[in-house]
Amino acid sequence: MSAPRPSLEASFTTHDGVPLFYQHWPAERTPRRGAIVIFHRGHEHSGRMAHLASELDLPDFDFFAWDARGHGRSPGVRGFSPSLACSVRDVNTFVRHIESSHGVATDDMVILGQSIGAVLVGVWAHDYATPVRCLVLASPAFKVKLYVPFAVRGLSLAHRLLGNFFVSSYVKSRFLTRDVQRQESYDADPLISRSISVNMLLDLYRTAPRIIADAQAITAPTLLLISEKDWVVHHAPQHEFFSRLGSSIKEKHVLTGFLHDTFGEYDRRAAINTTREFVLRQFAAPLYRPDLRAADQHGAMYDEAVALSRPLSLLSPRSLYWSLSRLNIRFGSLWSAGLRLGRQTGFDSGSSLDYVYRNKPTGHGIVGRLIDKIYLNAIGWRGIRQRKQHIMELLCLAMENLYRDRQAVRILDIAAGHGRYIFDALQHYPRRPESIRLRDFDNMNVKDGTALIRASGFEDIAQFVAGDAFDATELAATTPPASVGIVSGLYELFPENDAVSRSLFGLSKAIGAGGYLIYTGQPWHPQLELIARSLTSHRGGKPWIMRRRTQAEMDQLVAEAGFEKLEQRIDEWGIFTVALAQRRPA
Repeated sequence: MSAPRPSLEASFTTHDGVPLFYQHWPAERTPRRGAIVIFHRGHEHSGRMAHLASELDLPDFDFFAWDARGHGRSPGVRGFSPSLACSVRDVNTFVRHIESSHGVATDDMVILGQSIGAVLVGVWAHDYATPVRCLVLASPAFKVKLYVPFAVRGLSLAHRLLGNFFVSSYVKSRFLTRDVQRQESYDADPLISRSISVNMLLDLYRTAPRIIADAQAITAPTLLLISEKDWVVHHAPQHEFFSRLGSSIKEKHVLTGFLHDTFGEYDRRAAINTTREFVLRQFAAPLYRPDLRAADQHGAMYDEAVALSRPLSLLSPRSLYWSLSRLNIRFGSLWSAGLRLGRQTGFDSGSSLDYVYRNKPTGHGIVGRLIDKIYLNAIGWRGIRQRKQHIMELLCLAMENLYRDRQAVRILDIAAGHGRYIFDALQHYPRRPESIRLRDFDNMNVKDGTALIRASGFEDIAQFVAGDAFDATELAATTPPASVGIVSGLYELFPENDAVSRSLFGLSKAIGAGGYLIYTGQPWHPQLELIARSLTSHRGGKPWIMRRRTQAEMDQLVAEAGFEKLEQRIDEWGIFTVALAQRRPA
């Protein structure tokens, strides 16, 4: 074995203020070629992966390895995180910290994860779509072997009844590795947490199927290592994930005789050599970045939208099922104010969204309010309300940056609906912007939005006018230039990328250099067919059929228009994203 490589100890601060510990092994040669960023498995910590810094034999690479919150030398209740989504955001924050504090471009990063760490990396690659050199996923814990019948259902019921609690791991060191020294060090390690929070375990079971089903959205070169004799996690989801991966550069290796601790096995040299060779090949080859700007014409998301637009055979079971669904909505609209408004104006209209934002069940009597409460509690509407919070958060961040740089705050929203998220954000903000310009194509939204301006007390600085968000010339004529542009919930309704590009190029002219753009995306939705078969759009009452854009596709369109993405938020279900980008100098 190679001599241990000396490391430095440091910490970074997460989005919610928690300082997480990490180790850094600087490159032993200059110039530095890249960096390997390591995420350990559940229960463990960076020290259990430290041997890779020397054993991978990549002296011109920096190595970084964290202790996840609640693990190792990082603070927090042992084995606990507020949610899987929170831990994935921690991953994003760590990667961005390495980029900003250590000067490593994400293009030069290898993101390596083992077990639950590999799942966090996979979810991050899907949801945040940060361009990296490649991914290495070892024995990803997409589905943990619980061995007890109906264990997930039982844990879910107990969680609802009792609140959060902890589950002790049944896994002994002999089930992880055949390396006796690794077994002994595991058993004696005081930093290993033996329990896992049940909310994290349940989140894992809820999130992993989404990432597997939509793995085509992950386009980074990927190496998948599968341990043949794994007693901890199931193999089938790993193989399915690999088959669906969207990258044209991908490798899968099943390691004979290996137990779950892939990089800690007795004969781990096979895994380490395979990883080293894969990494060096990616750095020797030209940077791989598939062009996704034509994904509206071919590919998985295009095929999905086409399938949803096809009429079903009238007497098929599915057609009868969705006919019954539409009938239920029609009946419910007799009682529920939200369903009635959706049927009248379109479920994607500005009026409907403003109703969802207000989130106050209304209807005829107790029955009507109950139906309306069920309607407003649909997962898509919960995601919409979280999207609103994220827009407000990033709007405040953009304004803070502008005030810090002594720049005027001039807000432009090109498809504002009623614009409620802007005024709700400003109600509690200590400073008023110089101007607020809201636009929308729908005259009803202009009328209702103007009333909201008066009700919110911003009539002295805000105006609402009719305008086409896809008219690049009209947008480019904005005078004086805006310093914060917002486009929320618009592009998700239109499948064609040419239209989105026109709008973004118009915005790039409307926003001065150094200004900010807040844009939304919808990389995933669990109810796409329900929406397409049962709900109507504001565009002439036609079926509301959406073509999903992966986050990578949306980010490429934004980058093409001259913006650099800085920040991103996503809800816990992975449905709606909100990103902040800055206008690059012309």
